[in-house]
Amino acid sequence: MAKAGDRARTTAAPALSSLDFALDRGSPVPLYHQLAQQLEAAIEHGILTPGNLLGNEVDLSVRLGLSRPTVRQAIQSLVDKGLLVRRRGVGTQVVHSQVKRPLELSSLYDDLEAAGQGPTTEVVRNEVVPASCDVAAALGVAEGSEVTALERLRRTHGQPVALLCNYLPCALLDLDSARLESTGLYRMMRSAGITLHSARQTVGARAASAEEAARLDEHEGAALLTMQRTAYDDTGRPVEYATHIYRASRYTFDFQLLVRP
Repeated sequence: MAKAGDRARTTAAPALSSLDFALDRGSPVPLYHQLAQQLEAAIEHGILTPGNLLGNEVDLSVRLGLSRPTVRQAIQSLVDKGLLVRRRGVGTQVVHSQVKRPLELSSLYDDLEAAGQGPTTEVVRNEVVPASCDVAAALGVAEGSEVTALERLRRTHGQPVALLCNYLPCALLDLDSARLESTGLYRMMRSAGITLHSARQTVGARAASAEEAARLDEHEGAALLTMQRTAYDDTGRPVEYATHIYRASRYTFDFQLLVRP
């Protein structure tokens, strides 16, 4: 058995062969929680990717010098989060990592890229449409006037995470579909000299329709996170109105709450 603070290196399971686990037996944090946290961090940072095998609980307990119930509890906590799955005759397998996004004025593409999530984009729609009442109010244009409508499917590690719908003033910038599939919208705005300054955003939740479920690889009625945002540049001009939906099983918003003085 390893002593407090010892680092146990796995060697037999290919998915774990490059990982070091720092398990501090003198810490008040339970060993199962330490192991679960380190496995979750490896999944979030793409060290363990979807399809990787962790082996069975007996093998893991021997390799890490832990009891089988401790390993089972750590694995179960990640199974409950949807990050791991137990497959009979195969062992424990990584399913996907959950995207944790800070709630700030930033691009989903940039956030995913910075987190090592390997984002890809499929442009579903890029066309000029008449502004609906909601879009016109958000962008400060006349109802029925022309705006650019974008619809994009965002994936990480090949799995769909979000369906993004954005409306922008037509004259704002050139929205080339090929470029939109290789970079983020906000990055394109910055390249065009647009300085994003602030936004008004609402976060909610609802059930997936049949069409949304099909696009996001979910079942009809699955929980979706919703986000509506109007972004403004440094002159106070509205430059984007967004209505996005995210798979609740793959995506969370992180909040930092401060006490008012």
